[in-house]
Amino acid sequence: MLSEQDLAQRFGVSRSPVREALIKLSEAGLVRVLPQRGTQVVKISRAAVEDARFIRQAVECAVVREAALKATPVMLAELNASLTRQRRAQRATSSDDFMALDEEFHRLLAEAAGRPAAWRMIEDVKPQMDRVRYLDVKQATPRHTIVAQHALIVDAIKSCDPVAAEKAMHQHLSEILRSLPELAAQYPDLFEQENDAVAEALSA
Repeated sequence: MLSEQDLAQRFGVSRSPVREALIKLSEAGLVRVLPQRGTQVVKISRAAVEDARFIRQAVECAVVREAALKATPVMLAELNASLTRQRRAQRATSSDDFMALDEEFHRLLAEAAGRPAAWRMIEDVKPQMDRVRYLDVKQATPRHTIVAQHALIVDAIKSCDPVAAEKAMHQHLSEILRSLPELAAQYPDLFEQENDAVAEALSA
């Protein structure tokens, strides 16, 4: 159980920013505020992860279809520059830094499609996927595979081929489905079990 006071002391800040952070985490479905008791970290819900992946896939497949029809030479140059940064970072960069480059790439895709708001929508749902990504750092899709998948997306956009772009994005975002069952079995204490959900519903 987390308390605002303990967190404020740990990070050397007042309780106000801690409270605001907990509210945002609660809105993202990552913590649960229990009145008079504190704040509880919510276990990973496979259903929530799959829902987030479904939403992200629907949005980003539409994004790359439009990018294949609308991307300007300037945006294509930015996407190529992003790929170059990713290739350089494959071995020498921390997991956090590489994930930041991955997010930068997906944000640039939305900009290339003329849909920057699409990325802001994705940012609202992707925390559920991020929990699995960070849990799966050692077993995650190899970086060189991720970069290769990104390159396929860019190649399809360069070729003005929306069908190929959508196919490449669909494959890219389906990776998480392969590791989710294994992770749930490997870390059962971190994942919400069916009995947990039933008990929570009964106590509500």
